Amino acid sequence: MPSKKVLIILSDAHSFPIHKTSGPNAGKVEAQPSGFFLQELAKPLQKLLDAGHEVTFASPKGQEPTTDPNSESLLAYAGNFYERRRELELIERMKRENGFSHPLPFNTLSNEKLATFAGLFIPGGHAPLQDLGDNPELGRILRYFNKENKPTAAICHGPYALLSTKKTGDGSFAYEGYKITCWSDAEEKMMESLFGGEIEKVETALRNAGAVMVEGMPEKIGGTTLHRELVTGGNPLAANALGDRFLRMISV
Repeated sequence: MPSKKVLIILSDAHSFPIHKTSGPNAGKVEAQPSGFFLQELAKPLQKLLDAGHEVTFASPKGQEPTTDPNSESLLAYAGNFYERRRELELIERMKRENGFSHPLPFNTLSNEKLATFAGLFIPGGHAPLQDLGDNPELGRILRYFNKENKPTAAICHGPYALLSTKKTGDGSFAYEGYKITCWSDAEEKMMESLFGGEIEKVETALRNAGAVMVEGMPEKIGGTTLHRELVTGGNPLAANALGDRFLRMISV
């Protein structure tokens, strides 16, 4: 299989806003620590590297990404210490070898540069809620991949970034009518009960923009949804399936 280049989109944010509804700070907006969700990045990334593909990281301003602390816990790995260690070591290797600590700023990615990539991938974590959904430069990038029918993958909160296409061009949503799976409102409400506050709902935001949301089985047990050039997954359980499907798409 010939080596191809894949663009991985990350957030610069180290937190996301929560509108507190309980506790001493009720009525205030707090910054909840976040970043990319480790498993959602590491599993598809490892598959791409194992297949011999080259990855390039990009973010809004080129700042060093951070890991969502919840995704580094043993609980997130169901107690699998060795799997967690492998994926943390993979990120450390990316920092040494693939420029992970210094992603390309979005505004450095011209259409000529974008033409060199076979596909684009956006992992989840709550961080995209902070700085990806309203970024016009990302909207330009995604519109390019959409227009060129290039494989695009997003998982969990990652699909929120697709809303950035409303911030560029004619202001329309490039993925209107697409079937999309993401972190559901029901799942977010469970997080709200843990955090004691209200969080922007990815499912509702995409539906209001014109997407056709797919939020049932089998998506919630590791399935994915494919529509045209876009493949999406709902939560960390879908990371392996998403990686496999995306890999097949860019290998055509």
